[in-house]
Amino acid sequence: MSTRAEWLSALAAFESAARHQNFAHAGEELHLTASAVSHHVRKLESRLGLPLFQRHARGVALTAAGRQLADAASSSLADLEDVLRALKASSEDRDVVRIATLHSFTCAWLMPRLPRFAAAHPGVRLSIETGFALARFDDSGPDLAIRHGGGEWPGTQATRLLDEHLFPVAAPTMPGLADTKTARDVARLPLVADNARQGWHDWFRAAKVLGVTPDERFRFTDSTGALEAAATGLGAVLAREHIVAPYLASERLVRLPGPSLTARWSYYIAVPTHRRLRPAAQTFVDWVVEEARAQVA
Repeated sequence: MSTRAEWLSALAAFESAARHQNFAHAGEELHLTASAVSHHVRKLESRLGLPLFQRHARGVALTAAGRQLADAASSSLADLEDVLRALKASSEDRDVVRIATLHSFTCAWLMPRLPRFAAAHPGVRLSIETGFALARFDDSGPDLAIRHGGGEWPGTQATRLLDEHLFPVAAPTMPGLADTKTARDVARLPLVADNARQGWHDWFRAAKVLGVTPDERFRFTDSTGALEAAATGLGAVLAREHIVAPYLASERLVRLPGPSLTARWSYYIAVPTHRRLRPAAQTFVDWVVEEARAQVA
């Protein structure tokens, strides 16, 4: 028997009738009449030259040959459905860009700019995954990553986006702020820290404030947590320029006296070298690079 596409509808009708043991129920599932299902089954039986169902007053039952064909048809159609579902999902996901980045960078820098991206590229959807671990660009991994570091990660090509500067900030209502006139005065305040690789010791050294022990009363793994703590008045925090910008704009935090310390590391957008970016991902990369250039221009 031929298994060409013209027989798929007949096989689908037979497979449904075999599962339900009822032509009417199969018709309801396939949006056909019971007589249409019966016609498909009879066409298969005529082609094979043997019965697939035993028909009786209460319904139908599979013959031995019918059972054999039903098992094969059920397995084959299930495989086809799986492939079609995967192809459909792949088609729907082709415009989804998966981005691995830092929570602090997402909230402070990327999020305020995303409305512009959405307006310019309404067909591209973004899936943003935040965390500290470096992204693994395997088949199930993200398309690209925005990282903070030196710009050299094996298996990637990195483009520098933004350099960073560190300086102290605090809530405008924090006790003792009015008496904070110099960098040495900052050392007298309760301090908030995060797990960044440059911290208060580096800043006090750059400010030439020697012989002090920073009173780090609170430490957070993420810069956003440290900034939020400072905004509640818990202490001064050593802020990163691009992460603290929304807090300064809203005046939840104000800058304190002292120098701006150039950070050792910068923000980069990193893409895997072992595969070519899909058009949607390349669109996002081009947009982020342009946004960063516009900021420093």
